[in-house]
Amino acid sequence: MGVIGLFVERILVTGSAGFIGMHLCRSLLEDGHIIHGIDNMNDYYDVSLKEARLNLISKYDNFIFDSIDILNFQDVEKVFKKFSPEKVVNLAAQVGVRYSIINPHAYIQSNIVGFTNIIEACKNSKVSGLIYASSSSVYGGNKKTPFSDNDMADKPISIYAASKRSNELIAYTYKHLYGLNSTGLRFFTVYGPWGRPDMAMYIFTDKIRNGEKISVFNHGNMKRDFTYIDDIVNGIKASIEKNYSYEIFNLGNNRCENIMDVIDYIEKELDIEAEINFKDIQPGDIEKTFANISNAKKKLNFEPKTNIQEGIPKFIQWYK
Repeated sequence: MGVIGLFVERILVTGSAGFIGMHLCRSLLEDGHIIHGIDNMNDYYDVSLKEARLNLISKYDNFIFDSIDILNFQDVEKVFKKFSPEKVVNLAAQVGVRYSIINPHAYIQSNIVGFTNIIEACKNSKVSGLIYASSSSVYGGNKKTPFSDNDMADKPISIYAASKRSNELIAYTYKHLYGLNSTGLRFFTVYGPWGRPDMAMYIFTDKIRNGEKISVFNHGNMKRDFTYIDDIVNGIKASIEKNYSYEIFNLGNNRCENIMDVIDYIEKELDIEAEINFKDIQPGDIEKTFANISNAKKKLNFEPKTNIQEGIPKFIQWYK
């Protein structure tokens, strides 16, 4: 997408050692922006993967990193005062729908208390714009597809989804009270190189390659809008550049893929047949996600370029 605007910006990225965070930082650093990354490097999944991602972006002279937790407001404020960011991208969050059933407190803390700390620091530092990660999970039990960002999102079916919807409402309040610009991005099943080990694409690839059975929920009747990481990064960068006063956008591939077809592509790429254990749908899971991206197309010039037939081989090549 090229350089954001025509000038260098100071951008704070939370969750910078995460999957999306690392890719975004790398792209912004390549464009010449000054990036301050923060991450608490928690052990929700293998920390060595986060460290490897961090090593990739730490090579850039225009990158600064602090290992802090957004739950610590004093630490957050220190970073804001020291760095004076013009824009903030908040990707730090406790992720995963299923884990939110087991450990709801982690989501309330990181995704609501932590988010409030970030947005309060944005207000105090007079940041010109906040871009933050929401999720397709907010659509909950909605039956109408594709999901439009104008649809009601007031019936979340997991604590994770409820925490992400809370972020959108808090951001609206801060716009109303303090005039803080914010853009919420509802990501749809992001995958690609350096992806998270708790996501289906990684789990399936890992288990099939190691000769282990894979669990497929809802007896295979699951559909997802799989979005390649490069497309997501382009959508975030467009949001940073546009810096709307208050918007929420779907960032998806605008295609609905059957999970069995995805497994089929992985099998072909690995040249190994999967052993499948079909199971009932899990609490909190949505049967189908499908993004209507007309709003993002119009206001962000968002145009996903990579379908799963191209994206899966790129992921598996990295995985190997």
